[in-house]
Amino acid sequence: MLEETLLAFDFGEKKIGIAIGNTLTRHARPLEIIFDERRDVRFGRIEALLKEWQPQRVVVGLSLNTDGSDQPATLRCRRFANQLHGRFGVSVELVDERGSSMEAQRLLGTHAPDDAMAAAVILQRYFDALPQV
Repeated sequence: MLEETLLAFDFGEKKIGIAIGNTLTRHARPLEIIFDERRDVRFGRIEALLKEWQPQRVVVGLSLNTDGSDQPATLRCRRFANQLHGRFGVSVELVDERGSSMEAQRLLGTHAPDDAMAAAVILQRYFDALPQV
């Protein structure tokens, strides 16, 4: 497998958590949180991050019910993933995000904003599911 840089997104209507990692180390780390709710500001910041890090693909957390079925937020996550692909031409992978915020809070040990850490949890799940080479 070639080394690839990936960005991951924990999409929310109020905040978007972002993480970064690569397929060589298979390690994800929190990058930042976009706190602005305005679409143009969000996509402007995402565009800047894509230019800076030049990921070969991105991962978007897919919000699901505990039984794995869709919920209202599932459609919003899929729409966000489609917008990333359509606007920036980047390949997008969807990863089940169930429990990622609780795991992020546990890892942080605080009640600070956990969206970037949740994005790192989502990206780490993606890396952990890749076949070993």
